[in-house]
Amino acid sequence: MRLDTLNHGYGPGTRLLFALIRLFSGHPVPDAAKLVFYRPDFYGALAKEFTHEAMRGPSAWSVGDRELMAAYVSKVNESAFCVGAHTATARQAYQDGPRVAAVLADLESAPIEGPLRATLRMLGKLTREGKVSAGDMREVLAAGVSPQQVKDALAVCAAFNTTDRLADAFGFELLSPEGFEAGAKYLLKRGYR
Repeated sequence: MRLDTLNHGYGPGTRLLFALIRLFSGHPVPDAAKLVFYRPDFYGALAKEFTHEAMRGPSAWSVGDRELMAAYVSKVNESAFCVGAHTATARQAYQDGPRVAAVLADLESAPIEGPLRATLRMLGKLTREGKVSAGDMREVLAAGVSPQQVKDALAVCAAFNTTDRLADAFGFELLSPEGFEAGAKYLLKRGYR
């Protein structure tokens, strides 16, 4: 059930901003953006800061890798909005739509490097089961992933396990393919701030 607060829970200044965004972009403001404007002191400001750092902060993982992680975690969570948004962003970041589609269709046969595959496998297990073992971590490290890369990947996983659940709880509306592509372009240009 969609919570009505995403449609009407804003002051006049925020409503004007949303109208201007729609006017200039030609697309409605995505519900993910609306959510961070609703009670920014409670959730929005902190979520934007954490997600921006996880997705665009310094890391040995590329932006495309982290967007693919977000799409993969969202796929495991069956969060249609987040799968659409981060699949589009990963496609644009990599400039390789078939690679992104292959990972989301079948991780084990996808044409990606071993360290990324091992990390996605671990993130998928953590998302599905809520835990990983020391053996799971040893497999990731043995694949050539550094401890810092594990930490960075876990931050992406935390951000999108939270966002996926909020997307489902608030009933985020799906965008058109053009809307997802426009959002991806924005995320690649501006990040999550």
